[in-house]
Amino acid sequence: MHPAFSIIIFTTLSGLGYGLAGVLGLGLLDPAATATKCAHVLALALISAGLLSSTAHLGNPQRAWRAFSQWRSSWLSREGVMSIITFVPLLISAWTSIVEGRYLPLPGLLGTVLCLVTVYCTSMIYASLKSVQAWHTPLTPACYLLFAAAGGFVLASVFGFAGGGNTRVLPLLAVVFLIAAWGTKLRWRERMKRLVPLSTPESATGLGNIGRVWLFERPHVTENYLTREMGFKVARKHAEKLWRIAFILGGIVPVVLLLALAALGGQGWPSALLAAAAALLHWTGVFVERWLFFAEARHAVMNYYGG
Repeated sequence: MHPAFSIIIFTTLSGLGYGLAGVLGLGLLDPAATATKCAHVLALALISAGLLSSTAHLGNPQRAWRAFSQWRSSWLSREGVMSIITFVPLLISAWTSIVEGRYLPLPGLLGTVLCLVTVYCTSMIYASLKSVQAWHTPLTPACYLLFAAAGGFVLASVFGFAGGGNTRVLPLLAVVFLIAAWGTKLRWRERMKRLVPLSTPESATGLGNIGRVWLFERPHVTENYLTREMGFKVARKHAEKLWRIAFILGGIVPVVLLLALAALGGQGWPSALLAAAAALLHWTGVFVERWLFFAEARHAVMNYYGG
């Protein structure tokens, strides 16, 4: 499928933002520290930037508000509703930290739970699609949740080293979630490679009982929305190369850096800058991973186009 950059930016930035906000809700950073106050601002900024970027993929962005009306049946609507609801405890937590310099457990923990629910709703937009077999698995929401948690703890480590405290616990938890996230993603990819298509030209046309179905002529002479959005293909050799880049930059290098920083301990700008480098590399790796998530997906509609 076509990997729209607006959606990739949306899922990666909002995932980082919700992950960081969820970690802040646990009260693992000193609420009175300047670094923690900055972390609250960054979390809200990442979430807002991600949500705004998602509207760029809409044909009529001014009608985005209508997506909230179908929450009973649409995961997209549920995500939109949850994103608005989640802002309430996040803003309360940010206010109490920035203005009052204290941590409130109730809005903090509630914000953490709602962040997880919102990320889950985002993942289910894709996992619920039976027409994209690679996405239709419980491993998809597991990957989204684990990557959000990993990114949140990596970013929280940056602010911990910058003066927020917990310079050992946060990077170690970040390492645990990084290993869990990339390990789950590796399992997701192995499943994708072994998939036997459930939807074939024979089953799609209902002509399988008379033999193999061959495409005589495409339904459209020129390109259209379906062929542009659903017919994107990436060569297997390029996909494997990109996967290795994503795994090394987003997983291995951040783990090594954070383990070294956790072993050294202590706060200071040198440690904070190294942690920031780990966070940036992690986001780069996740960006490439998310691009592959869309680029390698095969939509069942392409059975009618010889895909």
